[in-house]
Amino acid sequence: MTETAYRTALIVGVGAGLSASLARLFTKAGMNVALAARRAGELAPLAEEIGGKAFSCDATDRDQVTKLFADVDGSLGAPDVVVYNASYRTRGPFAELDPVEVAKSISVSAFGGFLVAQEAVKRMLPRGRGAILFTGASASVKGYAQSASFAMGKFALRGLAQSMARELSPQGIHVAHVVIDGGIRSARRPDPADRPDSTLAPDSIAQSYLDLLRQDRSAWAWEIELRPWVERF
Repeated sequence: MTETAYRTALIVGVGAGLSASLARLFTKAGMNVALAARRAGELAPLAEEIGGKAFSCDATDRDQVTKLFADVDGSLGAPDVVVYNASYRTRGPFAELDPVEVAKSISVSAFGGFLVAQEAVKRMLPRGRGAILFTGASASVKGYAQSASFAMGKFALRGLAQSMARELSPQGIHVAHVVIDGGIRSARRPDPADRPDSTLAPDSIAQSYLDLLRQDRSAWAWEIELRPWVERF
């Protein structure tokens, strides 16, 4: 596999699905990979598999985010690729939503993205290069019934990405937002028997992230939408 021009990636909000696929693919592409989640112990098997490092971090806590980047700097070097893949949602009839849960959803989905991106940009600007990728969802562009808090968080994250791209692309930092318009396939979420190919394969999504990193700066994308070929939109 052809290596990228990037050398160190930090993935924030790591789980067993898309983030794991990203970690494996980025490693194959020649990058050293740092993994971050609230419970770092759960990342140990993946970190060992890819030869990476696992870190504990609550992305909504400024002090923890600052420490995360300092720790990554000290162990792998300042990341030149940062992926924000964290999100949180609460569902229910609008009149019954718990404001505390709504605030948490917005904080994890959007404010955490701001904190992580700001630390990344502080390191990338002096070098005049880097890439920051945000994971969006159908809710980034469509507000569904009984999903107001998720829509608020994901709409905000998309706005953050767009604003950053306009400001930072001319300074050498590639900012992109990926709309995952559909369910991600997993062992717990296989394609329904009556709807084959109706979910997105996490390895295929990861390949699109890597393709973004390989784009020539004369034709950078700030946003792409990914969906199964049978998905309506």
